[in-house]
Amino acid sequence: MYKINEIFETIQGEASYTGTPSIFVRLQGCPVGCAWCDTKQTWEVNDTYLVSLEQTVEKKADSDLWANASAQQIFELFQQRSYQAKHVVITGGEPCMYDLNPLCDVLHEHGYTTQIETSGTFEILAPEKTWVTVSPKINMRGGYEVLTSAMQRANEIKHPIAMNKHVEELEALFERTGTRPALVYLQPISQKAKATKLAIEVCKAKNWRLSVQVHKYLGIN
Repeated sequence: MYKINEIFETIQGEASYTGTPSIFVRLQGCPVGCAWCDTKQTWEVNDTYLVSLEQTVEKKADSDLWANASAQQIFELFQQRSYQAKHVVITGGEPCMYDLNPLCDVLHEHGYTTQIETSGTFEILAPEKTWVTVSPKINMRGGYEVLTSAMQRANEIKHPIAMNKHVEELEALFERTGTRPALVYLQPISQKAKATKLAIEVCKAKNWRLSVQVHKYLGIN
């Protein structure tokens, strides 16, 4: 069973799949502790907030409410809600706290593509055809280390930055893990002007790419 914080259909606003109609499956639970996290409602798994799967879909605002659901129930919910998107983004929280093979397998069997957004601090249990976005959370208060195996599995890196230190940490991570992903995106934290200017400068200098959280500019989830 997966712990579901919310499920919704929207447009992917970040990194390689920007602009792609997508169904987001947000899982509950994350011990990583990112200071700038914009989904802190997913951190704790508190049985007090356990509800039905339908209630998580019908949320009007962020909340700690979550539901248990099997891979099959998640797929059936897509059908019931008449979602049209065929790309599914599994995010969190930290989705790789779960074995994602059963969910991805069910979705692939029914013609969906899948993508995982992870901090890279847990082993990635997912099919090879699943696109993996590692947003490496380095030196966070939870004390979890970014795994070499996660960096090796990544199809793309999406790194939030606000200052030069964050770029230096990413370079040090590449050095420690012996990885050099082909696709590296820098994402300005909170779209702040200073962070955006820095991201643009570094992307030009290193031939990396810019991710600007298009959905936030559009005012959608």
